[in-house]
Amino acid sequence: MCGRYCISDDTAREIEKIVRNLDRKLAVHHSGDVSPSAMATVLVQPGNLLTATDMKWGFPGYEGKSLLINARAESVLGKRTFQESVRQRRCVVPASGFYEWNRKKEKFTFRRADHVPLLFMAGCYNLYDGKNRFVILTTQANASMAPVHERMPLILERSEMESWLTDDGCVERLLKKEPSNLVYSTEYEQLSLFEINNGV
Repeated sequence: MCGRYCISDDTAREIEKIVRNLDRKLAVHHSGDVSPSAMATVLVQPGNLLTATDMKWGFPGYEGKSLLINARAESVLGKRTFQESVRQRRCVVPASGFYEWNRKKEKFTFRRADHVPLLFMAGCYNLYDGKNRFVILTTQANASMAPVHERMPLILERSEMESWLTDDGCVERLLKKEPSNLVYSTEYEQLSLFEINNGV
């Protein structure tokens, strides 16, 4: 799954480079960690122009009692909650990296292995109470992710981003793709301090 990700200042500047009509303050304002229910910058392409906009992360769950932040790429086209969105309202969620925790509750930060400061996570969005909200698509973990968690975000290459946003015929193929390998780092010192402070 993907339950938290981050946007650095370098990532914000990269977003500015690829989006021609992006207000600089939009990206910089949202640098830092992004958690479920937060407002975040996503990329959409309603016409011929790639655009950045703010959306809330998470679809409301059943009777509003939960928050749906991820959708499984393997089954998203068969789920009533997501199928129309992924067919007609796709987005890309830019990030510098994302976080995942293993079964020991150790925190790992994943980034691109080629040191490019920006990764693109596939997403879709829908309108709720007059405001757009998005979810991040996940897929089976590849070899670089599997030692930590069985799921990972569906990560697109820069060359695949426009197809995901605009070409309905590419959706099923991209939903089945295996993301490229990532590298990870850990925060053992911070984690140990947290455990001591909490009496673990």
